Amino acid sequence: MKDAQCIFCRIANGEIPSRTVYENEHFRVILDNSPATDGHALVLPKEHYATLPELPAELAGEAMQVAAKVAAMYQEKLSPDGLNLIQNNGETAGQTVHHFHIHLIPRYKGDRQLIGWKPGAPSAEHLDGVLARILG
Repeated sequence: MKDAQCIFCRIANGEIPSRTVYENEHFRVILDNSPATDGHALVLPKEHYATLPELPAELAGEAMQVAAKVAAMYQEKLSPDGLNLIQNNGETAGQTVHHFHIHLIPRYKGDRQLIGWKPGAPSAEHLDGVLARILG
């Protein structure tokens, strides 16, 4: 299913021009127009799924395979010092376009990007309580 109002559906299906890095039957990988670093790309399914829980398992697996293929291409062509894969779900998590996508961000020494989080220090009891909620 495609969403005619979704800009990523339109880009993934070639209705809006993009700088395509890779494409197959189910995905298009494009350069991000507001990149964090050189080569920052988005892995977009051609069908519309707003978030990861909506994505069928086989497409989730294929999304990672596509990301790995592009990462290997980047290693050869761009020689990054590292790579971030980021996938946001929901506005609180930073999702601004509600179409599943993976950010593939090559990292270069001195690129000055701050991608990460402040580690917490929960007690063992707290972690046990979270685990009980998940499994209960």
